Amino acid sequence: MSGKPMKFAFVVGQFPVISETFILNQITGLIDRGHQVDIYTPQRRAASVMQTDVEKYSLLAHTYSPIPMPSSLPMRLVQGLKLIATHFPKDPKTAANLLNIAKYGGRAASLWQFYTAAPLLGRGPYDAIHCHFGPSGLKGALLRELGVLQGKLITTFHGSDITTYLKEKGDRAYDHLFQVGDLFLPISEHWKQQLLKLGCDERKIVVHHMGIDCDKFSFAPRFLQEGDPIRLITICRLVEKKGVEYGIRAVAQLVKTHPDLKLKLEYNIAGDGPLKANLENLIQELEVGDTVKLLGWKQQQDLIELLDQSHILLAPSVTSHNGNQEGIPVALMEAMARGLPVISSLHSGIPELIENGKSGFLVPERDVNGIAAKLDHLIQHPETWPDLGKAGRTHVEQHFNIKKLNDRLVELSR
Repeated sequence: MSGKPMKFAFVVGQFPVISETFILNQITGLIDRGHQVDIYTPQRRAASVMQTDVEKYSLLAHTYSPIPMPSSLPMRLVQGLKLIATHFPKDPKTAANLLNIAKYGGRAASLWQFYTAAPLLGRGPYDAIHCHFGPSGLKGALLRELGVLQGKLITTFHGSDITTYLKEKGDRAYDHLFQVGDLFLPISEHWKQQLLKLGCDERKIVVHHMGIDCDKFSFAPRFLQEGDPIRLITICRLVEKKGVEYGIRAVAQLVKTHPDLKLKLEYNIAGDGPLKANLENLIQELEVGDTVKLLGWKQQQDLIELLDQSHILLAPSVTSHNGNQEGIPVALMEAMARGLPVISSLHSGIPELIENGKSGFLVPERDVNGIAAKLDHLIQHPETWPDLGKAGRTHVEQHFNIKKLNDRLVELSR
């Protein structure tokens, strides 16, 4: 580690979240480098969703949440007095500010500010406050203005926070954050351009990708052994923006036009989510139940084994009807790191990961014919798989390696 140890506060919407390993990888990466990390989240999740590293690094012991505020005013006051007696001595000046009715009006009088911020009293100051997703940036800005958090305010934007969130809240929702925030880290050039359109100062913006630990995904070129089925894989939550429907339709089309593939093709979909029943019905309707399997949610080690056994990864992402978009899917990075050729879509920041025709193929969103054509090409030319896989691995190592990215994150945080 270069430089003196630093102290970080991470502000996140919920923690731990099994689908947000990219946040966990940043936190553990900073701890591995000798830095201290505290986590603040309005929604502390149950242990049932904990990843191994949450336990390994004892992260829940460093996770803080607002204290639930009773709706009954008498109970709120009785419990509030106990909270004040407990937490006020930790940082009397900041605690008094939280209770300043003349300055904050109802937010202070209702004790909302004290219930929200009391667990953080006496924990600072921090070198940097890292907020993941724009709404957490707003929360971080408020906590810093209240004096509970101190440090450089950094917000990472991922995708839904500058698509669906702004549809609900309006394009001016981040104006104040853009003024008071010190640094903004969109995870792709695509989202940098969106921040600029929203009025963020370009001097405060640095594109900073999410990444993976390449050491955990050893490279293995893909070859088709005689007699083996061709195994396709999709790994994602079963939600609209993942576009799983179009992968299924493309495979169904391929099997229909090439009946001989029915016994040679396996399409496994690992993940769970609200569209599971719809996708089960689609598989039945298209009569591809022998070829397409919904495997449900899988642990990380199971996913690695599935990737090892697969030849091609499909990630047919789309812009959902409510405007929600991807960032750059981690599952794509992991597959490319292991040497799988990939097929994805011209969507969000994905073209920054996949070099079309070199490490995989990109087709327009919802283009079933395009997906089927690229699949057909890969199936007809398995001799191209190793070169595609090697190019993908090289690109991930150079641009999406979490170790390099975490070193850079420390420098950006100073």
